[in-house]
Amino acid sequence: MLYDHLVVRYGELSLKGKNRRHFESQLFVTVKRKLRQYDKLKMAKLFDRIVVELNGEPHEPVVKALQDIFGIHSISLALRAENDLAEIQKAALLALKEAMIQKGTFKVTGKRSLKSFPVNSMQLNREVGGYLLEHTDGLTVDVHNPDVNVKVEVKDTGTYISCQTYEGAGGLPIGVGGKAMLMLSGGIDSPVAGYLTMKRGVRIEGVHFHSPPFTSERAKQKVVDLTQELTRYSGGKIKLHIVPFTTIQQTIKDKIPASYSMTIMRRVMLRITEKLAENNHAMAIANGENLGQVASQTMHSMYAINEVTNMPILRPVITMDKQEIMNISHKIGTYDISIRPYEDCCTIFLPSAPKTKPKRDKAIWFEKNIENLEELVEEAVQNVETIILEEGKTTENTFEDLF
Repeated sequence: MLYDHLVVRYGELSLKGKNRRHFESQLFVTVKRKLRQYDKLKMAKLFDRIVVELNGEPHEPVVKALQDIFGIHSISLALRAENDLAEIQKAALLALKEAMIQKGTFKVTGKRSLKSFPVNSMQLNREVGGYLLEHTDGLTVDVHNPDVNVKVEVKDTGTYISCQTYEGAGGLPIGVGGKAMLMLSGGIDSPVAGYLTMKRGVRIEGVHFHSPPFTSERAKQKVVDLTQELTRYSGGKIKLHIVPFTTIQQTIKDKIPASYSMTIMRRVMLRITEKLAENNHAMAIANGENLGQVASQTMHSMYAINEVTNMPILRPVITMDKQEIMNISHKIGTYDISIRPYEDCCTIFLPSAPKTKPKRDKAIWFEKNIENLEELVEEAVQNVETIILEEGKTTENTFEDLF
């Protein structure tokens, strides 16, 4: 492979004004952590780019790893040349040939960040473009819709020439947007909600409600595996909090009218998640609620349920069609795990006719039937099992004999 560098371009970071330096530093830390397994790489943070020197490492796995990092707009394979026009022209010709275009169109997009370089950006386009025309056959210039865009970026560390660019994940670097607790059920929607929450720079910790023996250890392992898959995008680790929910769920079944049991269950889940958020210094709750999809996700239900918390609730998939959510699930690698046929606590004791328009005052009234509700909530919080999952480390399947 001819290319010896990667040029990593930022997305929205360039618009963040006074916060830009902090955002860029956070992104650089994430990139270094993500690529730490590649010993030969060297990385440098420039004003508006990160440059990765490959030093013989194949570019494919490095590019793939970078595509999982939020805050990156694009990654280009690049040749480095000295800041000399003749050297730049020769390198541009090599890059164009590497793009394997025999006939077609190209353009040159020059950017001179180094103001002491004697040729400005417009002149650079003409000088390099003219050289490429003279030294190739069958190619013409098309500045509007070219087959190949030869990017030439003149920096103080050298000039980087690229013809092949890969799309990045976009969004903001992990860690710049605080932390949220993700209510992770094990279905298709909540992992996608976690992914989209992280895309806005928010760290997540998972919260899963486990009701043995009504929910199996295989269902628990499923959520562990989903969380492990999400670590690809997390910048390192994700904590998963497993909440023992059997006693609360059984109490709700015994003391709450069936039509309101789902509403009360979700209210209790929010109370517990809020306490876990406070204990873990999170400022929001995220979930995979999708308006109108199930009984607990109507506008009336959300109004009746939200009343128990003052924390912001992030609902990244609230307006998406199911197919849109499934498409993202396939893309991020969680779909096949999500469709494993193991029940979660939301599917057991499911009433035949849950209220789709529950009243908030009735929900409050019915909750009074559970006199020791606060004690049950506190007991669940105190007995949470916390698992730390780290990117690149395989989760031990404790329940392998059950599959």
